[in-house]
Amino acid sequence: MEAGYTVRLANTAAIKQYEGLKHTNDQRDARWLAQLLRLGILPTGYIYPKEERAVRDLLRKRSHLVRQKTANLLSVHNLVTRNTGTALSGHRLKTLTAEQVTDLLPSTELALAVTSTLTVIRCVVEQIAALDQTLKARVSLRPRFCHLLTVAGIGQTLALTIMLEAGEMHRFPTVGQWASYCRCVNSTKLSNGKRKGQGNTKNGNKYLAWVFIEAANHAVRYYPPIQRFYQRKASQTKRVVAIKAVAHKLARACYYVLRDQVPFEIDRAFA
Repeated sequence: MEAGYTVRLANTAAIKQYEGLKHTNDQRDARWLAQLLRLGILPTGYIYPKEERAVRDLLRKRSHLVRQKTANLLSVHNLVTRNTGTALSGHRLKTLTAEQVTDLLPSTELALAVTSTLTVIRCVVEQIAALDQTLKARVSLRPRFCHLLTVAGIGQTLALTIMLEAGEMHRFPTVGQWASYCRCVNSTKLSNGKRKGQGNTKNGNKYLAWVFIEAANHAVRYYPPIQRFYQRKASQTKRVVAIKAVAHKLARACYYVLRDQVPFEIDRAFA
């Protein structure tokens, strides 16, 4: 691209090779791609701008550390609950000292396991804070993405993640394509009204899927209309499906907020 060439990123998951071929090699594959391009039916993907890839990858590393912190905290919670019969809150667990852990657990080995995990959690929290400081200095929300901060459950970090992962929003002509890219829709194969399996459920952006699940969990806690919608769904199906339904609603709302450049209206989204 820097040399002036027109570059296209072929979507290999969507390219179907002719199954009757007896021999395939790089030359034949290149000829097949050229034929698809000549016919105008070559499936292509989005090439993310090079100048923003480093910041996007740094934000991805932050989300990875957040998941690590949560996994370690759940591990400590399960270990303490299983051995003491007492379920402590996450805040209480993170503030435990080595002496308190020793008094709480019945054996030295268990206390060491919990103490070492809490040390890892505190180290990860420090690294997350360092990444947050760097991200604030390197990137800020573009004006057309500022309305994301009005969406229930979405703060500065999640809004930045949406901006950096989505790229150019015009590549999503419909809200359904956006929701599919965010992994917020089902993947099923139907024939005569009967289910014949499912498609590629991993097709899409896993970081956007994480963003809207995080936003949904936060919104269910602090926004009564969303809480009522979640409770109604949870009474009909599993709780994880209900949270996914809230995430789907928030993803669709974000699409219209970005497309129309208007603030989020909770009554319209969760009527």
